[in-house]
Amino acid sequence: MDASGSCAVVDNVPDLEAALQRKERVIALVHVSWCPFCRKAVPVFEKLAGGESDHFLLVTDDEEHAADLYGIDVFPTLILFEKGMIVKRLDAKPGIGLNEKQIADFVQSCRLA
Repeated sequence: MDASGSCAVVDNVPDLEAALQRKERVIALVHVSWCPFCRKAVPVFEKLAGGESDHFLLVTDDEEHAADLYGIDVFPTLILFEKGMIVKRLDAKPGIGLNEKQIADFVQSCRLA
């Protein structure tokens, strides 16, 4: 696991599961490096994290193992985990992705939950 300033970063399922066990609540952005919509979403997510690396997690899933595990069909996908379980998620629309407002609204709703 790597700490990239604003978010913790993982690139494999064992590190993801370990991160989820360490924290009660985690907002994760699951993305792939080849996706143009993901490349737009990542900096927005990092900005919204605001240095809260303990609760914000960037999951780089180029081999799509996390996608298989969590039923993700479209990237990027935002997931709120509580005690390692999915309690809320926002999947991108195919060919559209997620816009800045959608990402901000999801993060805000998770902070209030």
